[in-house]
Amino acid sequence: MAEIFKGMTAWSVLGEVLFYLYLILFIWGGSNKFGRKLEFNDDFTSLDAMKSLRGFAAIGVILHHISQESIFQQQKVLSPFVNAGAYFVAIFFFCSGYGLIKSLNTKENYLKGFIKNRIVKAIVLPFYVNVLIYGLLLFISGAKLPKERWIANFLGITMMNEYAWFPIVLAVLYLVFYLCFRFIKNRPACFAIIFVFIIALGIGFCYNGHFAWWYGDANWWIKPNLAAKALWWQAEKALWFSGEWWVNSAPAFFTGLLFANFEKEITAFFKKLYALKFHIVLIITMVFYKLSSYGQMKFGYWTEFGGKGPGIEDKIKTYLCQVPLFLVLGFVIVIFMMKYHVSNPVSRFFGKYSLHTYLMNLAALTGLRFLQMDVTSPIKAGKYDLLVYAVGVIVLTVLLGVGEQKLTELIQKLLFRKKAKAAK
Repeated sequence: MAEIFKGMTAWSVLGEVLFYLYLILFIWGGSNKFGRKLEFNDDFTSLDAMKSLRGFAAIGVILHHISQESIFQQQKVLSPFVNAGAYFVAIFFFCSGYGLIKSLNTKENYLKGFIKNRIVKAIVLPFYVNVLIYGLLLFISGAKLPKERWIANFLGITMMNEYAWFPIVLAVLYLVFYLCFRFIKNRPACFAIIFVFIIALGIGFCYNGHFAWWYGDANWWIKPNLAAKALWWQAEKALWFSGEWWVNSAPAFFTGLLFANFEKEITAFFKKLYALKFHIVLIITMVFYKLSSYGQMKFGYWTEFGGKGPGIEDKIKTYLCQVPLFLVLGFVIVIFMMKYHVSNPVSRFFGKYSLHTYLMNLAALTGLRFLQMDVTSPIKAGKYDLLVYAVGVIVLTVLLGVGEQKLTELIQKLLFRKKAKAAK
């Protein structure tokens, strides 16, 4: 027994405990049909099931962001979550794509008022509410930003909140969905256009890079003293599509669309010889995972720092190695849910507030950083400051996320009041 724990620090034990607590959530409220040959969950794609799936992804994103804090990486706390962010975001994209086709198939005149209701009201407005909140927080904190940066950030041209990239990509994909299905009657053509567009976004990032490398002298960012003189908008995470996280998980949106469109046929197919077919899909997923890992190790996204320019070709190779994995990831999860899915109060709660906890997570991470091993912190936790920080971030993220959503809903009601029906 002593050999098992040899070399394990208190923080590594903590990380394992938190990881397994997360896994326990997948047991609480589980609906299990494994071992029952002809039995399946009929509600595996229900609104409640999908909301819970988004909830697990939202929790995973929060833990992913905590794990990326430098001191957590040094202490190897929550290490399973360090590189898992794209997988959780892929679930968001898959559920979004699935929900669009499901609504299109079941709701009369769904596309009527789509831009106002599904893009402006549900995505753009929450984005700008978040921009205002982060702008206020930056102002209160005494941040000294150039006037043009304040203006660009408030307009949404540049990023006030670097985590707010997801609603931007989602709004763009929703707009392409609307234009395709509103003006093109051929569904296969719509799907083909959306797929090509998603791949084009990925290739676009590969040219754009992580920062404005294209403005200035060649390799200016690695030359002594030149990087310090760069303009503010040339920095990482300032411009749109400055990072692979903007694009690498977006193919799951396309898979969500396809699955919803062919759900009956796919479900019927997998109900026959389920175990065999599911394991084949699982093996394919693992092969694609290995391909994704190979691409990142062999080529990589951060090629700007190789000293040979932006390295666009290597970025494209890495992206194309990742596309198959994110095309199949949401699919294999939902096929698994035919036999096993979970819905509990925690998953449903985070599913309800998933967008806003996601958006407010950076504020919680930043605001509580003084707790990271800071002996002067008001909470005298000593060596347990990391634990206090992690728990504090989760709690504050929830409080801020719920508060932001309530504020957003209030503004939505004020701006989008339903016209009263004319009296007969």
